[in-house]
Amino acid sequence: MPDCDCAAYPSRHHHGHMTELLSDDRIQAALEHLPEWHRDGDAIVREAKLPSFPRAIEVVNRVAELAESADHHPDIDIRWRTLRFSLSTHSAGGLTEKDVSLATEIDGAVDAVMDAS
Repeated sequence: MPDCDCAAYPSRHHHGHMTELLSDDRIQAALEHLPEWHRDGDAIVREAKLPSFPRAIEVVNRVAELAESADHHPDIDIRWRTLRFSLSTHSAGGLTEKDVSLATEIDGAVDAVMDAS
């Protein structure tokens, strides 16, 4: 018998504290520092309206690079100039520090493109 049933416990295997589910208190504390985000069930969600469609796609491209390097990928909905980002750690079954960390990076990408517009 193996020591770890990795399929049954993916959040506890090889990832350390980044994939432990966050408590409601920790999520609330994190959202205080992420004013553009709100909780939606097992996810945190943010919408951003950009000045043009090309600027919105620029944000998506920046977020894609951040997501690849973090190996953590948001759901992204594109509606012309409005982007909707949704973050959840599906392998852990809810919100983890990975989501909070990537939300902060997404905010930075949105701000950078908005400031350059």
